[in-house]
Amino acid sequence: MTFTSFGYALFLLILMGIYWAVPKTNQRLWVLLLASFVFYGLVSYGALPHDRLGAIAALRGVAYLPLLVISTLINFRLGMILGENSPLRAQAQNPNLTEAEWEYAQADWNQKRLQVLGLGIGLNLLLLAGFKYIPFFLSSLALLFRLPDLQVTADQLRDNLIAPLGISFFTFECIAYLVDIYRGAPATPNLLRFVTYKFFFPKLISGPITGYHTLARQLRNVTFPTFNRCTEALWLIGLGAFKKAVLADHLGILVGLSYGNLLRAGSGDIWLATIAYGLQLYLDFSAYVDMARGSALLLGLNLPENFDAPYFSTSLADFWRRWHMTLGNWLRNYLYFPLGGSRQGLARTCWNLTLVMVIAGLWHGANWGFIVWGLLHGLGLAIHRLGQTLGHQWPVLKTWWRSLPGTIVAWAMTQGLVFGSWIFFRLPNLRESWWAVTHLWGHGADAQFAQKVYLDVSGLDRWQLTLLVLALIVAMAIVQALRRVSRLQFNWPVKLLCVPLFFYAVLQLAPQGALPYIYFDF
Repeated sequence: MTFTSFGYALFLLILMGIYWAVPKTNQRLWVLLLASFVFYGLVSYGALPHDRLGAIAALRGVAYLPLLVISTLINFRLGMILGENSPLRAQAQNPNLTEAEWEYAQADWNQKRLQVLGLGIGLNLLLLAGFKYIPFFLSSLALLFRLPDLQVTADQLRDNLIAPLGISFFTFECIAYLVDIYRGAPATPNLLRFVTYKFFFPKLISGPITGYHTLARQLRNVTFPTFNRCTEALWLIGLGAFKKAVLADHLGILVGLSYGNLLRAGSGDIWLATIAYGLQLYLDFSAYVDMARGSALLLGLNLPENFDAPYFSTSLADFWRRWHMTLGNWLRNYLYFPLGGSRQGLARTCWNLTLVMVIAGLWHGANWGFIVWGLLHGLGLAIHRLGQTLGHQWPVLKTWWRSLPGTIVAWAMTQGLVFGSWIFFRLPNLRESWWAVTHLWGHGADAQFAQKVYLDVSGLDRWQLTLLVLALIVAMAIVQALRRVSRLQFNWPVKLLCVPLFFYAVLQLAPQGALPYIYFDF
């Protein structure tokens, strides 16, 4: 079951009927929690092929649900411990404590809280590493020390160890919750609300990463959505379905065929596939978030936005403020700032930026290609920070970058790095990605590549497909210009009119066999 399937539409309609029929908030939380369990099971089963081995693997994925529940209970309990104030309780029991005794009790409790936080972070990272990174680390050790037996073990683990869907997002939210409480946010005593937050199905698999306290305030007092919110919800669901099924999936077919026949592709084919993949990734992931936010709105809840036209940013720092914004906020608040941020000098700032992005790359997947992708972004952010420093010292540089030619150059450099690094993201095997990078210029395609990849599948040649991709880019630019320059916003009649058009386009134009969401792998 995917967001663009009839099964999901039926699931959401049935859930809404039951959810809004029950009168009490706690009852709605139970309905939402049980529905989220059902959703997770159905998506886990549908995310893998349904041959015998695929079905066994899918059932194994569903069986991990109790493990995630246990992890949630542990994080809930750790949050309660972090939220206690033992010195105040001790003072209430013994009001004759001296000031020195009070300070000692406070220092001792702060040390214990830090230990509890370290335990919580360690357990969450252990859960994540156990499913995602053990085969990668073993394989790297086997390659480094030339241990073939260890490589066999790594391959066996990689083939048999199936990570629960959404484990990366699940883990990051748990860590954020514990850190927030350690920093002073209140811990929740309501177990039902916390578990419902953790398993809230629209965000469960691929985000957006949502802090507990952001959603808890809404869960306490859920009200039926207004007409405008219902309209917005249907618009987001319809728009997301169109972006995913009509645009992203067709781009995905082109990308899959091109990268799947990489050794026969020419330089122009690799460029086309790389640009198409960047568009596919954005449309696919933003479509998921649109439909997740729309589904949440129909249930009286609001999830944060995750994208703000990132391909029109003119610096890498601006790109990360507009791409996967909830991940960027998490990296900034729970990794970059604790490392020292930009408070300890330029050299340390550049190091922190690079380290954070390498970790972000590893978070996406246990493969060297993701690490290289993160390293490229980290170095790009460090160079941007150096450029900012030079701009403060030499105002002429700042004036240049703010001019129209400077803005165009900055945009081209930023998107060149972004799209170029997508090669390592799409081909995390370094042998494949390096082959693609080194054949971006001056390499001719196999004589049958265009026929087999372009004409036989789509009926279009390379130039026609290139024009379609360029037309999509131009359309995105026009939409962005209308939003930013003229502040044009569709009113509710236009949005309602577009919704059935979106669904009709999906029925008529979607390719056979929907592609899975890309971020389901992360």
